[in-house]
Amino acid sequence: MSDGFDIYTIIILVLAVFIFIRLRSVLGTRTGNERRPNDAFRAPPAGPEPTPANDKVVPLPTRASDGVRPDHGPLDDEPAGERWKGIAAPGSPVALGLDEIAAAENGFDARGFIGGARAAYEMIVGAFAAGDRKTLKPLLAKEVFDGFSAAIADRESRGETVESRFVAIDKAELTEVEVVGKTAQLTVRFVSQIISATRDKDGAVIDGSPTEIADLVDVWTFARELNARDPNWRLISTEAV
Repeated sequence: MSDGFDIYTIIILVLAVFIFIRLRSVLGTRTGNERRPNDAFRAPPAGPEPTPANDKVVPLPTRASDGVRPDHGPLDDEPAGERWKGIAAPGSPVALGLDEIAAAENGFDARGFIGGARAAYEMIVGAFAAGDRKTLKPLLAKEVFDGFSAAIADRESRGETVESRFVAIDKAELTEVEVVGKTAQLTVRFVSQIISATRDKDGAVIDGSPTEIADLVDVWTFARELNARDPNWRLISTEAV
């Protein structure tokens, strides 16, 4: 009886291990580094913990340590006119700033940043209109969040509500790129169309229109510490043009 029991036990264990291996190969494993579906401004995996940034502009090296960026290839071999094609003119201050960032942080993706900026712009404007502080907080620098939160509180104290809907974002273009300390700052000019109306506590429209399309031009600056563990870009300033 004991021999039979041992044989069946071994068979069951072998089957269990086989099933586990099969499931692992099909489903994979979670590492903790998977991207969430709606991560705005997702950056490449971080390197070593950087030293704190200071307030002075520090010139960065013009190439990565190995001379290669995963998204664009060798910095020296790639024609300058192709490196940031459709994003910045060759030799322009924006292109030179992007070169500095890409040299300091392998895998920097300017096109991906602009796509994320468009998504964040729409998300932030919508969250501000809805008074959604929870959505705003991780996307804004503390000073900007405090200003937005105070404006929402002021609106709430008067019983006002805002209805806002994007019709289109016609353009999102980089207008300025610089590195301050170890922090990259990218400024984006948004041209958009939106329907927005503010109503008082009785429901009467006191600003904007619930039906008419308004043209907006906003200049927003986003920042992120290069090679930091935190992958998120945050809004550090806004300007309506």
